[in-house]
Amino acid sequence: MNYLAHAYLSFDDTEILIGNMISDFVKGKKKFDYPTRIQKGINLHRAIDAFTDEHPVTKTAKEVFRPAYRLYSAAFVDVVYDHFLANDREVFQDGQLQAFSGIVYDQLNSHSSLLPPRFAGMLPYMQSQNWLYNYQFLSGIEKSFGGLVRRAAYMTESETAYILLQEHYELLKKCYTTFFGELKSFAEKEYTLLISDI
Repeated sequence: MNYLAHAYLSFDDTEILIGNMISDFVKGKKKFDYPTRIQKGINLHRAIDAFTDEHPVTKTAKEVFRPAYRLYSAAFVDVVYDHFLANDREVFQDGQLQAFSGIVYDQLNSHSSLLPPRFAGMLPYMQSQNWLYNYQFLSGIEKSFGGLVRRAAYMTESETAYILLQEHYELLKKCYTTFFGELKSFAEKEYTLLISDI
């Protein structure tokens, strides 16, 4: 899952949110430099990613992108799942996604001293371009695909991925619909377990 899903699956818990959002920027033992509750958010992020990657429906979704992008297919699926989450009216009704996005940015900014340098450097762009809100639009996903390529060592273009998304839109939407309820239930249980011993 990508940033919107990790934010949503932090269950309105600010410190869990911080850990969940920065996890990919925290390597090895650096995790232990953070307060306990933020460490739990990092652990939750990693549990969510493992559940997502191993799910049979995600494997189906990855096959859309695998011929063109091989190992990077999972990264494209993560962004695609955020697109369908942003448009999921059982999760975000009218106006709620905009409000939710603003709350997430405010919480991240209020803990700026705890953010890893690379994430802190990215946050102003995330906020000014309103990534979380704009995942609902295909134009936002197209930009996110471009961002994946800029950060990747062995990708040179994202135009093919955008075409594949459009060609397989209904299949990918079905994958999300089948999968996300299971992920949310898993994440809720994992969250409860992680905070139970704090």
